[in-house]
Amino acid sequence: MKKIHVARAASLALLLAACGGGADAGNEAAPTNEAAGAQGETHADDGAVTLTAEQIAAAGIQLGRPIVGGAGTIALPATIEGDPQATQVVSAAIGGRVVALTHNLGQSVGRGQTIAIIESREAAQLKGDVEAARVRLQLANSNFAREQRLFSQRVSPEQDLIAARTAATEARIALTQARSQVSAAGVSGGGLNRLGIVAPIRGQVIARPVTLGQTVTADAELYRIANLDQVSLSLNLQPADASRVRPGNVVMVSAAGRQASARITFVSPALNSQTRLVPVIATLDNRGGTWRVGEPVTAAVQLTGSGGSSSIRVPSTAIQTNEGKSVVFVRTPKGFQATPIVPGDASGDTVIVRSGLTGNEQIATTGSFTLKAELGKGEATHED
Repeated sequence: MKKIHVARAASLALLLAACGGGADAGNEAAPTNEAAGAQGETHADDGAVTLTAEQIAAAGIQLGRPIVGGAGTIALPATIEGDPQATQVVSAAIGGRVVALTHNLGQSVGRGQTIAIIESREAAQLKGDVEAARVRLQLANSNFAREQRLFSQRVSPEQDLIAARTAATEARIALTQARSQVSAAGVSGGGLNRLGIVAPIRGQVIARPVTLGQTVTADAELYRIANLDQVSLSLNLQPADASRVRPGNVVMVSAAGRQASARITFVSPALNSQTRLVPVIATLDNRGGTWRVGEPVTAAVQLTGSGGSSSIRVPSTAIQTNEGKSVVFVRTPKGFQATPIVPGDASGDTVIVRSGLTGNEQIATTGSFTLKAELGKGEATHED
């Protein structure tokens, strides 16, 4: 592509040298100037390139107007992420050896389903405490029933009955506490020294960082489960663009021949401290399993117009860099004027122009590289 641009610039230079007086060909926005055309190329004003209509056509420079309309869209890269509200880490609340992992990556699990078994001395202690508390409760209940019978027969004093009732109550509390410790470990089932880890939610296994036989510490992650019926789209916008995005705005998501629509659910009120961009989240229906967590996609974000103004966009091929500034070549009666602009984000094959154009100009949509080369040559000649 660069060779083509250079060739066009060289062709234009030959044409300019050959054309002593160009034909007075008109243009829809502004007619050409005969006197300027006869001189071939002059740079009376900074950023000006003088060309006749004949020279413009011969150089293959195409003209067009900026796209003005509606609120516009911004196309930018994004990443599919799991819904934070539907993703949960399954961890081992006690340390031990992993003796069973019942599910692999990508498999579906149901809530309450046993997905791993931990073998541990601590597990044996927890379950032993439950069994001991259960036996003590049975004995306390038996003693309490006997004291009730003896008290009704006026054989035992009331204080013995009260003591038996208190012992039964304490035994019941101890059993409840022992069971609560097992429940707090997030486990169920298994043998005396084994505890079964259950799935806390329904979903798919998206991570399994442990292997069978591995010894894990307390709170070590065993699984990561996500309900992927709905996924999130993570975006980062410039502050100026984020001000034109509202919850509910449509986002067209596309990747590898697939396309779907999502909706903005969150626009951060604060900038990311590192990127200085505004985090934005959109939600995407994924009940068909079309999208994968971590997948890069292209997101076209619908912008909301502000103050009744409409966005101005130009083809990306119309923008060049001159002396460190982005410029667009605007058609003038004598040729073109390199007009500085402030570009925004890309929207497909166009770029949003934040300032510098009104939208009514006629610009060079293709061949702008040739004009840039001609402008640079003219400035060098002027310096000499």
